[in-house]
Amino acid sequence: MEKAPDTYRFPVKLQLRLDWSEMDLFGHINNVMYFKFIQASRVNYWEHVGLMRDYYKDKIGPILVSTGCQFSKPLFYPDNIVIEVRVEFIKTTSIGLHHRISNGKNELVAEAHDVIVLYNFIKNEKVPIPAELRAAIEKL
Repeated sequence: MEKAPDTYRFPVKLQLRLDWSEMDLFGHINNVMYFKFIQASRVNYWEHVGLMRDYYKDKIGPILVSTGCQFSKPLFYPDNIVIEVRVEFIKTTSIGLHHRISNGKNELVAEAHDVIVLYNFIKNEKVPIPAELRAAIEKL
């Protein structure tokens, strides 16, 4: 799968309510919380494509290799956010995800990029992405 253009749709969305405890001393949502939101989006995506089900069956699942976030606007409590995710690339053993976080006014507040490898937790080694998983991702 080639890298999709920026205009490509983000097929999986997750809505979260911001919590008062996520604020920092400066009155906005702490930057560390964005990574919590990104993790929730990532896990939600894996559930959509069946990877979590497969992990419980075969002990093959994702391991995060890298992640990064570019912040463009602060978030404030109270608010709801939407995190959208799409696949940027699929290689032999790795997958790239692109997340967009929007506030309740539908303003883009941050974008994040993850690289994940598929890992066999019994053999302790990375494994090729199975055709079934690739097909489930492409179906979205």
